[in-house]
Amino acid sequence: MNLARRPLYAQTEEILTQRIAEGVWAPGALIPPEPELAAELGVSPGTVRKALTALERRRLIERRQGRGTYVAAQTSERALFHFFRIHDLADRKHEPTSLVLDFRTGPATAEQAAALDLAEGAPVHRVERIRALAAQPVILERILLPAERFPRFALPLLQEMEDELYVLYQRDHGVTIGRAEERLGAVAADEAQAAKMRLWPGAPVLEIQRIAFDLADRPVERRVTWVDTRMHRYLARLD
Repeated sequence: MNLARRPLYAQTEEILTQRIAEGVWAPGALIPPEPELAAELGVSPGTVRKALTALERRRLIERRQGRGTYVAAQTSERALFHFFRIHDLADRKHEPTSLVLDFRTGPATAEQAAALDLAEGAPVHRVERIRALAAQPVILERILLPAERFPRFALPLLQEMEDELYVLYQRDHGVTIGRAEERLGAVAADEAQAAKMRLWPGAPVLEIQRIAFDLADRPVERRVTWVDTRMHRYLARLD
């Protein structure tokens, strides 16, 4: 990529993003003032301000009145607001509870490795969990993580999770999710899926295939989600 052809604020945004991604500024850290950044990078304070505004829109930083600008720390509330799209028929978002059904580590298949830009056979963590809304099992997920990026990663089985996974990724492994790509389709639940979701085999469910990327735009999570849409919908707001 030829950075010289990009607007100066976009180049500045990329430099600042890289510093966050590399841990130069950790989650919760105070970012240097705009004049100091401008002098260091050889740009105007206005260019730095525009770059910081872009980072704020991406929820990578937060401005605190009278206190400065800080690297945003991932919270369950933030993760749910940004990445959780399931609402009930009255357009309300309920906070899900999560129960891990299975956790294991093993070699990636060719298809799994391709999705995460890994070598075939590279070790990956596999997580299966059920998510309930209003005490009803509505969402079944199968999640794949590269073990190299998440060493010593483990989740307790059959215990309700206290934090969202994206909080654990950042807090325990220094991996911040910057964006995700999703593909949606309608499928029929197989017998195993139906049993876990309290459906009948062949029941229609929404399938969501997600690849999540870190701040360096590397794929770090593959997630396949099945949703019982009898009382819930996927909601995307386009601004």
